[in-house]
Amino acid sequence: MDDSPHPAAAAAAARPRPQVFVGIDLAKGSFQAASEADDPAGRFNRSFAHDADGIAALLAQLEPLDVALVVMEGTGGLERRLAADLAGAGHPVAVVNPRQARDFARALGKLAKTDRIDAQTLAKLARILKPHARALPSAEQLRLKDLAGRRRQLIRMRTAELNRAQQASSTDVQKSIKHVTAMLDKQVAKIEKQIARMIDANSDWKDKSDILDSAPGVAPGTAHALLAELPEIGTLSKRQVAALAGLAPHAFESGQSTGRASIWGGRAAVRTILFMPAMTAARVDPVIRAFYQSRVARGTPKMAALTACMRKLLTMLNAMVRDGVKWNQKPVETGA
Repeated sequence: MDDSPHPAAAAAAARPRPQVFVGIDLAKGSFQAASEADDPAGRFNRSFAHDADGIAALLAQLEPLDVALVVMEGTGGLERRLAADLAGAGHPVAVVNPRQARDFARALGKLAKTDRIDAQTLAKLARILKPHARALPSAEQLRLKDLAGRRRQLIRMRTAELNRAQQASSTDVQKSIKHVTAMLDKQVAKIEKQIARMIDANSDWKDKSDILDSAPGVAPGTAHALLAELPEIGTLSKRQVAALAGLAPHAFESGQSTGRASIWGGRAAVRTILFMPAMTAARVDPVIRAFYQSRVARGTPKMAALTACMRKLLTMLNAMVRDGVKWNQKPVETGA
């Protein structure tokens, strides 16, 4: 008796499984997951509890499927655990800017907004746009980012208190503000020590920090903040790193109308970090000072010229980390 499989069955087994694209709309207590697939067996749109059991149920739903990509929006950290568990199960995950998801929904004519619709829209975005799935940050990287974020919050609170001190006429209010700012200073110092210990304990971070710190205007705190907010530095092209920071200019042209190029999107925290170093470099570094002055001489507004300096400084820092060289060791990529 011939035990070989039927030709039709063998052909079906040899065919690759249809790919499935998944979109996830996140909320604090639950999340909605939907899929885009040619095969009806791969289509679903259902709600899961946003806890260990719900995540396990989603992974069980995806286990028999050939998941090409999972897309979810960045929600300030709410997405971290789910993204990590999905990546740990071998599913590629892309976390996109909510602006991109909203613009995509408008392009599709999706005006209504429900969890089911949003999840399905993200699944379509995954299938059509196929955003790049980046490696997820490690627990150590997330801790560094959280500490850097907390430092920024404390500094903003301190600045607000100092502004109030300028308007306060009551001695009691002045004393209260002085007490609060002293407490905030202690907290900032404590977090800066924690960040410094983390950087020093990681040889890769320490080497990169020393390289970044060699640039004009980049103090150790600035270098640490860049490593927290832009861990990809040194691994990207100059265009990629500028775009990731939201410093890549976008042209505005339509027919015979030509507007001024502008920047938008990207990581606002990186732009905040680079602002003061770029101002310093525009004063003291010959290359960036000449670049800034040439822009202003051509009629570029000073703030736009400074933004261009931020972009130039970032691409130079990126090249320095990539090549493992400090500021004055050798020429680096300076394209803006």
